[in-house]
Amino acid sequence: MSMLTLDKLAFGQEAVITKLLPAALPFRRRLLAMGITPGCKVSVVRVAPLGDPMEIKTRGFLLCLRRSEAAAIGVVGVAE
Repeated sequence: MSMLTLDKLAFGQEAVITKLLPAALPFRRRLLAMGITPGCKVSVVRVAPLGDPMEIKTRGFLLCLRRSEAAAIGVVGVAE
C-alpha cells in the first residue's frame, strides 16, 4: 500500500497529516512553524492553472505550497 501525499490530494478533499517524510527535512522547521504538524486537518482549496502551487487550508488559515513541498507531507484521507 502506497502512502498518500498532500500533492496527490484532490481539490476539495480533506485529509489529516500523518507525518513529514524525509524529503521534508530541509524545510521541516518552516513547515512546523506554519502549523503543518501530524494530526492537523488540511484541505485543498485551490490549485494554480498549471498545477503548481496549490493552496491549502489548515488550522483556519490559507497557505500556498509548491507541489514539491506538498509531496513531502504524508496524509490520510478523511471520509465524509
